[in-house]
Amino acid sequence: MSEFWDNILRYPRFFFSSVSGLILVILTPFINVIRTTKSRVILLLVTVLIIIFFYLVLKSMAGI
Repeated sequence: MSEFWDNILRYPRFFFSSVSGLILVILTPFINVIRTTKSRVILLLVTVLIIIFFYLVLKSMAGI
């Protein structure tokens, strides 16, 4: 029975390491893009445009 609880206690550690690894894999291409100045400006503009787009869409959906 102690093996059961040992396995149950390992799940949070496995979950945390899996999620952190996933985040690192997803963010690595963006980190590589940020290293050059021209790409940094383009990425910043695209990010701002996406945020403005979502703001306008949600504002229209809410009827504000």
